[in-house]
Formats: sequence, C-alpha cells, structure tokens
Amino acid sequence: MRVLWVLTRSLTLCTSNFKSCSKPYYFNHPLQFLTHNVYQQQYQSRRNLIFDSSASEFVKLHNLQGSDSGIVDVRLDRPGAKNAIGKDMLQGLHHTLELIEQNSYTNVAIISSSVPGVFCAGADLKERRTMNEPEVKDFVNSLRSTFSFLEAVRVPTIAVIEGVALGGGLEMALACDIRICGEDALMGLPETGLAIIPGAGGTQRLPRLVGHSIAKDIIYTGRKINGKEALSIGLVNYCVAAGEAYLKALAMARDINQKGPVAIRMAKRAINEGTETDLTSALALEEDCYDQVLITKDRLEGLAAFAEKRKPRFTGK
Repeated sequence: MRVLWVLTRSLTLCTSNFKSCSKPYYFNHPLQFLTHNVYQQQYQSRRNLIFDSSASEFVKLHNLQGSDSGIVDVRLDRPGAKNAIGKDMLQGLHHTLELIEQNSYTNVAIISSSVPGVFCAGADLKERRTMNEPEVKDFVNSLRSTFSFLEAVRVPTIAVIEGVALGGGLEMALACDIRICGEDALMGLPETGLAIIPGAGGTQRLPRLVGHSIAKDIIYTGRKINGKEALSIGLVNYCVAAGEAYLKALAMARDINQKGPVAIRMAKRAINEGTETDLTSALALEEDCYDQVLITKDRLEGLAAFAEKRKPRFTGK
C-alpha cells in the first residue's frame, strides 16, 4: 500500500502542476526502494494512464498501442459547437500539447475531429460576443501562442481535415507539419467578412505555404476552397476521397514512426528554424542537428540493419 500511495502521489504532483515540470515527474524519480521490474511495470501503467485519459472535455488524447506505439491520436470533440474554439477548448488543446511535448515515447501526433463533417469551425463567436476588447485581445494572443506551440512541438504533427476548417480551424491546421484532407473539405479564412483579420498566424503561415498572391486572394475575399483546390495551391499535402483522410494520415504516421526518432526530431528542427534565417546560419544549424544524431545508438543500428539486410530496431537513443 505504501508503494501504491507514493506512485499515486508522484503522478498527482506532476499532473496538477504540469507547467512547472521541465518533464514528467516520473522520468526523474529514482524509486530506489523498488526492484527494477516493479518500477518498469508501474512506470508503464502511469504513462498509459496519462495518455489514454481525456486531456479535457473537448480534446481527447490517446496513445496508440502495439505496433503503433509512438503514435498519439488527438481528437477535437465539441459536437455542439462544430469544434469552435472557446476558452475551455483552447486550454485543453494547450494542455494536450504539453503532454505530447514532454513524453519521450511520442514520435508523431495525428490531430483530427470526432465530429462528422467538421474539423474546426474556428473561434467560438458566441463566446466572443461576451468579451470586452481586452478579453478578446488576451484570447487571440493565447490562441496565437498555442498554435505557435503546436508548430514547435518536437515531433511531427499531421492535421486530418474532413469537412469544414475555417478561421482558427484552418490556422490550427496551418501550424501542423502536414495536412491531409478529404476532397469535400472546405477551408478558408473568412475573418475580413467580420471586419477583422486572421489573428492566430493565418496572415503569416498561409503566404509561406502558397505564396503571397494566392494568400491575399483567399484572405481578402474570405472565400472557401475545396480539397482539390487546396492541393493544387500547396495548402495541403494530400487530398483523398471523402472519409479516407484519417486512414491516409495513419499510414503516414506509421511510416514516420518506423524511422529514427531523434533523426525525425532533428530534421523538423532543421527545417523549421533553418527556413527562417539566412543560408549560412541555416547550414550551421543543420550541422548542429546532424551532430545530435551522429552520437546516437540508432545511427549505428541503422548501419547494422542495412548491412544485415533487415529492418532496423530503433529505440530513440
């Protein structure tokens, strides 16, 4: 009973004050009074407890198991409001991203919707009407910073867009590394029709993806584009038959999950940070990222697997 109390207490301390933990508490706790086997079992069960429970009422977080271990499934789940982002949902999304960022066993994250016909309808405008100007500013700033956090999460992220992705919903997808949509998806940034502008990264990320001229067309007019047009302008990576976007995302996640985890993280860092600076600085960054993979056991395992003509067994070390 004493062991169970200590384990429960350590989990409570971490999850109740997650922001103050540089990484989950149980990663650092030695538990020297336990045998190695007991510790491993309790460690695994607590890790699954965190990742298999709902991150919030509106954002569900699941850690896939078996051969898919390492893939995290994030689902937006606010059916009564078409996944419109209010304060509670935003807080849940941010907390979810913190969990993903701090778990060393996560290799790739899929972000999709549990609500048929919609990815995310944008910000909750009904809630917005109850806010004064300072409150609106604070909310939009929080939305922007959360999407920046999403963009910077160390593992690859894949947005699954089925149905509507408008305003903040599209801005969320833009912050992901890869976007996959169904052909009947509808995407747009309609903010100018409300006499405002996209304020959570849309004016910056969209032109970086599709070019200034096309981004201005979409933002100025507020028009909606379907999946096929989104693919043609480079807004999404893949456009598949309606209802099949998640399967495509899962196949891609499985492919990524088989690669060297440290290599994938370093590749993301090199691309994200390197494209925002001059070439000389970017090449120096690439060298630093390569140095990080050079010292890993996975690099040696990759070479050994190639020589022995077998599938590599990467451990993320």
